[in-house]
Amino acid sequence: MTNRSAPRRPDVVEIELIGGVEKRQLAVVGYDEGWRDAFLDQEERLRTALGTAAVRVEHIGSTSVPGLAAKPIIDIVVAVGDITAEEDYLLPLLAAGYELRTREPGHRLVRTAARDVHVHIMQEGDPGIDRYLVFRDRLRADPDDRELYANTKRALLERGFDDMNAYSDAKTEVVAAIMARAASTRSSGLQP
Repeated sequence: MTNRSAPRRPDVVEIELIGGVEKRQLAVVGYDEGWRDAFLDQEERLRTALGTAAVRVEHIGSTSVPGLAAKPIIDIVVAVGDITAEEDYLLPLLAAGYELRTREPGHRLVRTAARDVHVHIMQEGDPGIDRYLVFRDRLRADPDDRELYANTKRALLERGFDDMNAYSDAKTEVVAAIMARAASTRSSGLQP
């Protein structure tokens, strides 16, 4: 059962990458205890800006996994009642100082001007939210998968990725394998 409401209008059908492809110097650093506090600060900022439009706010990505090396970017997923109702969430986020980076079917991405926080906005009930959380929880619970993921990220960055989208795409195979193990564990009744 989901809390999805009927969309007010059709969603976008194309990917809009505001500002185009950006070359960024990417680096994986050791886990920083301050990432949790940074998330909590952003969660408060998001909830203040969004009020009841934010159905759910979760810390996702590598910075949400204690002990995991990561790019020092806090990733957050915010669930909203209607992804097509940008006036309910996008305008308040822009007014709060976030910048729109991506608009695509079922997903919007805003970020801080410093580019150290990425906020993924999705509609409540979107299976992508659960995928983020299952992956996060698997890495939190399984030291072998956590180490595999950290080593994969380091190896990829040694290849010289300077575009975050290409870097993310290059992790797909390892992410899929970890997700398959997470699904197997869940279906066998073990958690996560």
